[in-house]
Amino acid sequence: MGDYRRIADRIADDIASGRLKPGQRLPPQRAFARRRGIASSTAGRVYGELVRRGLVVGEVGRGTYVRAAPDGPAGRALAEPGPADAPVNLELNYPSAPGQPELLAPVLAPLLRPDVLAEALLPAAATGTESAREAAATLLATPGWRPAPDRLLFTGNARQAIAAVLASLVRPGGRVGVEQLTYPLVKEIAARLGITLVPLAGDAAGLLPEAVAAAHRTAPLSALYMQPTLHNPTSLTTSRARLLQLARLVHDLNLPVVEDRIWSFLHEPGDPLAAHAPALTHVVDGLSKRVAPGLTVGFLVVPPHRVGAVAGAVRSGGWSAGRFALDAAVRWAGEGTVARLVAAKRADAARRQKILAEELAGFAVRSDPRAYFAWWELPAPWRADTFTGAAAAHGIAVTPGPAFAVAPGHTPDAVRLGLASAPEPDLRRALRTLAHVAARRAGDRTGL
Repeated sequence: MGDYRRIADRIADDIASGRLKPGQRLPPQRAFARRRGIASSTAGRVYGELVRRGLVVGEVGRGTYVRAAPDGPAGRALAEPGPADAPVNLELNYPSAPGQPELLAPVLAPLLRPDVLAEALLPAAATGTESAREAAATLLATPGWRPAPDRLLFTGNARQAIAAVLASLVRPGGRVGVEQLTYPLVKEIAARLGITLVPLAGDAAGLLPEAVAAAHRTAPLSALYMQPTLHNPTSLTTSRARLLQLARLVHDLNLPVVEDRIWSFLHEPGDPLAAHAPALTHVVDGLSKRVAPGLTVGFLVVPPHRVGAVAGAVRSGGWSAGRFALDAAVRWAGEGTVARLVAAKRADAARRQKILAEELAGFAVRSDPRAYFAWWELPAPWRADTFTGAAAAHGIAVTPGPAFAVAPGHTPDAVRLGLASAPEPDLRRALRTLAHVAARRAGDRTGL
């Protein structure tokens, strides 16, 4: 029991002496345990003890940072939380429309009848049910594209859909092209599957076709993963002209594509890449953002000749959707609940973007006015890790830019701000605090 306290004492000495500086990120607990030759559980006790002593801030999943010393004026101004501060999590990004539970509950009530519930509790196949396929095809349709219901598959959520497609397309050691900044969980999925991610350059119109072609010439890509609509974290939407260029390219290269459209419901209806390259594109979407994360379904639209292979990957990975969730999704879609939630969340995102624009005016913030997130390129001399630590000391969680970077040597000095989960007053207060922290540090370092 005392061993972990002795280790904590040594870390405390490093903080007191300045060897570990305010805002510096400690290693992940597993890495710390390996370096020290201790058990992961012991590392967890060490970090818990440092938190208890007020020497570090943070939590598992977003990092642990050295807290600024309270006895220096700069430290107090930059990292010491004020007494009225309450935690605000701008990492989580699950939108919830006003009155959402009241909208969802009546549709679920019929499923709770014993005769209906008995059916809803049966296992669901990857192909779902006929009613689920029809409902999903209608839900995902755009003005120029409606997926054929027999190409629909279902998973527990969109993350599982991505994993199933990649597992079915790419063997261990295979290469998958991705945007230079990509969804962090894709990095985790790739690591678990033994897949190498290849970062590809883009511009204001989207992913550069020549970057895809050059990477494929270097060593063949097994697939391409992209987020062409409201890309996370930058909010960029690929132009139609660029989408057509990419469609021609993947056709010429015979390169399968995983098209992630999880945020597309916030955007004006636009045809996906799948409308232009249907024989190669696997569309991923889901209900976690449209509806709620707790009772959700992942959607997959796959090329006709790929249905069996992807369904097999869903089964072998244990990624099938629950039958109850499928039946709920059918009812929510059929009775207009999903459409009402989408309209409400579009309006909610617009309000939150207005708050963002007001509180971070003058900073280099990239975002689409329809998006639920923003990419903040920090003013010099801030680094992503130290700013994340300073934010954490104020009880505000943000996602550091390196979490999205694929190439280890290219870690942007930026953070992603999730706007969806915090109540609007808390969001405004958090953004105002972050603006103050960013401005004070820049002023302190430049002599202003």
